[in-house]
Amino acid sequence: MQTARIRLSSTNYKTLEDLCNRIVDVAEKTGAKHSGKIPLPTKKMIVATRKGPCGGGTETYERWQLRVHKRILDIQADERTLKRVMRVDIPEEVHLEIDIKG
Repeated sequence: MQTARIRLSSTNYKTLEDLCNRIVDVAEKTGAKHSGKIPLPTKKMIVATRKGPCGGGTETYERWQLRVHKRILDIQADERTLKRVMRVDIPEEVHLEIDIKG
């Protein structure tokens, strides 16, 4: 048996959760053991920009925020299960890493 650690990250929360659920469904259908959908802390990148184009007036700022959501899935599976997991359609917004430990 091999253990595959799948790391998922995305800025879109709904597509990330949907993809995690599809991978867990594949693991459950094939009967593989999994510990799944472990949420990691969300990274927040905040950028404050000045509203006014010139130097006069009051200093008012706009704050922009980008959130990166992360999940980890551990699946103990054989090659058949891993091939099915690889066939799952992955959206462009989601970054996926798979580490296999033998």
